[in-house]
Amino acid sequence: MKYFLTGATGFIGGRILQQLVADGHTVHALVRDTSRAGRLIQPGVKIFQGNILNPSTMIEGMKNVDGVFHVAGWYKVGTRNKFEGQMINVQGTRNVLELMKDLKIPKGVYTSTLAVFSDTRGKIVNEKYRYTGAHLSEYDRTKWVAHYDVAEPMIHQGLPLVIVMPGLVYGPGDTSTVRTTLLQFLARKLPMVPKQTAFCWSHVDDVARAHILAMQKGKIGESYIIAGSAHSFENGLKVAEQITGITAPRIKLSPGVVKTMAGAMGILEKFLPMSENYSAETLRVMAGVTYLGSNAKARLELGYNPRPLEEGLTETLLHELKLISMN
Repeated sequence: MKYFLTGATGFIGGRILQQLVADGHTVHALVRDTSRAGRLIQPGVKIFQGNILNPSTMIEGMKNVDGVFHVAGWYKVGTRNKFEGQMINVQGTRNVLELMKDLKIPKGVYTSTLAVFSDTRGKIVNEKYRYTGAHLSEYDRTKWVAHYDVAEPMIHQGLPLVIVMPGLVYGPGDTSTVRTTLLQFLARKLPMVPKQTAFCWSHVDDVARAHILAMQKGKIGESYIIAGSAHSFENGLKVAEQITGITAPRIKLSPGVVKTMAGAMGILEKFLPMSENYSAETLRVMAGVTYLGSNAKARLELGYNPRPLEEGLTETLLHELKLISMN
């Protein structure tokens, strides 16, 4: 089979590309900056320079493919410049899906996120849940708009699309704030941890495989939560402590304290440059918030079988320790 892939140079997209090639498929990889595409060049991969914000640059790569994986997205929390979130997550998604419709591509898989549910307040929700309140971050907001105001209406108009929803994605090769936190932990420079904050932890290779399963087995028009098991941030670091022998932070901040800090930072960052890790937006997301969803539907219909956190985190932390020892 031949597939068009956006986000091929990214964390999840890169893994999807590798798995598709290993399975014997051909991948048309859309790359905005060809200087970053060197590691993608291999048999079974054809590079197309283009940008999801410019539909005409995607036509050649998307012509005559069997399916489209739209994975590219803007994922930043705490940054001052939020303009790209609307452009990439919303307009970019609209461009990809409209072109897919125009070219009559048989099937597509769109990467949404569990974050469209925002704070589930301790509940593990399923795909039928819908959040309608204020959003904690611009990432949450723009992905919500792309999911509910772009992708779903196009599905109702006949677009043959499947939506997948990862949770917190981790693993070797990550460049997000998740990796930053793990590196601070390994360096014994993580002073504290928020209480009650919880995520569904998903190893990147499992998330990539779930995308492919969604293309192969997913029902058109359906959404699938492809997150892993639910763990609090505290518990995740306890697992990391058991793996490495490095003591997890003993200072635990209550949601109220973190929310107060977020309010203070919201004032300060109007006048002073602040680290993204301690911005008001970042602190809001960590203030006892839970991003939790059940993967029961994906297990039943797709055969999704994510690895336990202990297994995935062991691989990830050993990888990071090896990199540290080489520096």
